[in-house]
Amino acid sequence: MEIYRFDKKAGKKITHFESDFIMSRIMMTSKPAHIGCMHLEENGVIGYHDAVVPQLLLIVEGEGWVCGEDEERVHVQTGDAVFWTKGEGHETTTKKGLTAIVIESEELNPSNFMPLRDTF
Repeated sequence: MEIYRFDKKAGKKITHFESDFIMSRIMMTSKPAHIGCMHLEENGVIGYHDAVVPQLLLIVEGEGWVCGEDEERVHVQTGDAVFWTKGEGHETTTKKGLTAIVIESEELNPSNFMPLRDTF
C-alpha cells in the first residue's frame, strides 16, 4: 500500500490559454479504466478483500482509515490517494463518513504523477 497526495499543495499552476488555476495530476492510462465514486456514511466500511486489478482510492471528502495486507490501519483524509496493487488485500473504514473516487485499471502507476504523502 502506498499513499500519495493530490491536494492543492501537490499541484502546479496552469496559465496556458489565459488560465489561472492549480492542477493536481492523478493518472493517465492507455488501457481501459473503471472510475467510480464511493459514498461511505458514518461508520461505513469497504470490507477486506483482494484488489482484482491495481486500484487507486482518492479521498475527496471526509476521513477514515485504510489498511493493506499487513492490516496496519493508516489514517487518511481529503487529498490523500491510496494505491493497492493487484491481489493486495485491503480495507477502508470511517467513523464520520467519507467520499472517494476509485480508479481501477491493469495499468496504474500513480508515482508518475503524484508525490508520496510523506514527502511534504
